[in-house]
Amino acid sequence: MSLPPGVIRFVPLIFVLLWSTGFIGARFGLPYIEPFYLLLIRTLITLGVFLGLILIFRAKWPAPRQAMHQMVTGALVHGCYLGGVFAAIKWELPAGVTSILVGLQPVLTAVLAWGVMGQALQGRQWLGLLLGLLGVMLVLGTGLQPGQFELRPEAVISACIALFGISIGTLYQKRFGAGTDLLTGSFYQYLSTGLMMAVLTLAFEQHQIIWHPELIGALAWLVFGLSVTAILLLMLMIREGEVARVASYFYLVPPVTALEAWLLFDEQLSPLAVGGMVLAVAGVYLVLRVRTPSPK
Repeated sequence: MSLPPGVIRFVPLIFVLLWSTGFIGARFGLPYIEPFYLLLIRTLITLGVFLGLILIFRAKWPAPRQAMHQMVTGALVHGCYLGGVFAAIKWELPAGVTSILVGLQPVLTAVLAWGVMGQALQGRQWLGLLLGLLGVMLVLGTGLQPGQFELRPEAVISACIALFGISIGTLYQKRFGAGTDLLTGSFYQYLSTGLMMAVLTLAFEQHQIIWHPELIGALAWLVFGLSVTAILLLMLMIREGEVARVASYFYLVPPVTALEAWLLFDEQLSPLAVGGMVLAVAGVYLVLRVRTPSPK
């Protein structure tokens, strides 16, 4: 899967817009179904979609070793991240607090990339990562009400599993995913995710579901908008760029989600939240705008 350079420039913008709608889709769907059961159904449908795309485009299947690498990536990026976020919210950790914890991902990814893969960052990039983190905390933190919830250990652990899962998974895919077709690679990623969600829903849930139109619409969007399109774009960005730069785009997701929630659910935005959006955008700008040394 390759795209012209002119199109690749817009891939991060499209990815942010799509990824931000995941929280909106979950809000529409979760009142009618348990979280792990929703993720299992979503994954099974996604596997069918990818299998159809593989047959249409005659994508090359990876060797067994590459397939195992993709299954590890899927378990980390999809299974641990989605399962951890949904479990944390299920155990009554507010979505805003969960987002703040998971919002540490760009900084954690940059630190891991520096320590494990030797990808050095300039001072302005570190500053950008910290500014982006501060912006995300302002956007999400202004909607929290201290003292209105209890920090349950299992909820915090779940959010941390999500944080480390997507951070380590991004690095793992960068290191071991090279040369793997995006379609067949994604199929194996969701295969391992489906196995994880099957175990979780069998262990913790009652498999109750109400087939409401909002659930059907949310499920369709979560499959085609997120699990197929957004994930393919994420894998493409990881393949084409440094992981720290790719991770920095996640700072733009909470502000965009807040704007979508304002438009769809009339959730109010405080001046601090708007200021946080500006900081997040400025942080991503600093990470991406690297000064190249002038030729001697």
